[in-house]
Amino acid sequence: MKKCLCLLLPFIASISFGQATSAKNKTVTIYATAENTTLRLSKTGTAQFQLLAQPVESEISVFVDPSKTFQSVLGIGGALTDASAETFAKMSKKQQDELLTAYYDKEKGIGYSIARTNIHSCDFSSGSYTYVKEGDSSLQSFSIDHDKTYRLPFIKSVLKAAGGKLTLYASPWSPPSFMKTNGEMLHGGKLKTNMSQSWANYYVKFIKAYEKEGIPIWGISVQNEPMATQKWESCIYTAEEERDFLKKFLGPTMHKAGFDNKKIIVWDHNRDLMVHRANVIFDDPEAAKYAWGMGFHWYEDWSGGTPMFNNVGLVHKAYPNKNIMFTEGCGEKFDYSKLTSWYLGERYGRAMISDFNNGSVGWTDWNILLDETGGPNHAGNMCFAPVHANLQTGSLIFTNAYYYIGHFSKFVQPGAKLINSASSRSPLLTTAFVNKDKSISVIVMNQSDNAVKYNLCIGTYAAIIDILPHAMETLVIK
Repeated sequence: MKKCLCLLLPFIASISFGQATSAKNKTVTIYATAENTTLRLSKTGTAQFQLLAQPVESEISVFVDPSKTFQSVLGIGGALTDASAETFAKMSKKQQDELLTAYYDKEKGIGYSIARTNIHSCDFSSGSYTYVKEGDSSLQSFSIDHDKTYRLPFIKSVLKAAGGKLTLYASPWSPPSFMKTNGEMLHGGKLKTNMSQSWANYYVKFIKAYEKEGIPIWGISVQNEPMATQKWESCIYTAEEERDFLKKFLGPTMHKAGFDNKKIIVWDHNRDLMVHRANVIFDDPEAAKYAWGMGFHWYEDWSGGTPMFNNVGLVHKAYPNKNIMFTEGCGEKFDYSKLTSWYLGERYGRAMISDFNNGSVGWTDWNILLDETGGPNHAGNMCFAPVHANLQTGSLIFTNAYYYIGHFSKFVQPGAKLINSASSRSPLLTTAFVNKDKSISVIVMNQSDNAVKYNLCIGTYAAIIDILPHAMETLVIK
């Protein structure tokens, strides 16, 4: 291979994280996961930076410029649902410890730092339930006793495994049936206008009840998937309806309760309509002042179309003072025989690289754990999770999605900043971050059927790296 000089600015650890440092004599430590191999977040070797010459078209390069920093990372993690909690409770103590270590230990596991949970029931619950008695708009009967069987003990175990620190936010799938126009929690419907204040009070009750149990709530979203009429818990809000509920009821109610420090996430649905929702809510100063930012999902490409990654970037550019964060995604239509499908992980790799590069501050997967049926799910909407427990055999199954996510969560710490990175050829996708400890993590995904040799270029130095077909690599530079 001809020598190359990568013409970027000199290597700078970060404007925020330290003084300029040369890449000369620096060592790259390589961690890899690859199809048709035993490599799973495995340390595969090291490489040295050397002064090299101008790149030529026949070579492939990944260019990284740590002097260009962007958004800070809030965290990476997954949802702690009823389904995950119930499955966890049915596992042996040994399996439980294995799962908690795998997800939350920063050295032995992949260091999850963020989580989402449901406000009363969602589809990934064994049945529909609320925290109040039917018709109790005053919420006098409010109680989270239901969650004390599975979910509260599970979240407490997760908090302990995460060292007592976890960014946890909560989302409702539907108001109670008596608050809705269709008289049921399922099949869409809307919030009755005369129930807006009662429903806003419900969020406050939830936060207070969970925090009384020792579970801090970082924030809430207004509504899970407000444009989806589902056979499970769902509720429809137009953009104007969500805007008005936020500015007239939910925002003021949270502030009055002393929860102005809790973050409120709007939209919490697919990338396809997020630009319109952002325009309607963020362009209204009275609504925007209550919104921390916008959450988004990935299901707009369910039919095999192209994910709308650009829409994430458009919202980020239009509203740079608002945060955007991926709040849900999973492999749908569970099939036990496809647990080893490499597509499961590659979908995560592609999405996480693209979403972070377009401005996302965090990434939250859906259920962290499901059973061997892809549930439990009271609506029959069985899905994939990164880890499945086969309760019949007593085994844990780690899909390659777990490892692909781990290439980010294990090496990108909360507070890290996205830095400039780009690939010279489309088979390689890349993103990069500088952590608070000044270490740099460069993530490279090979989508192709061929092994690729590429130059990792920083300033006038480059290290030569090999990546296997259908593989992920995290390149750590300290």
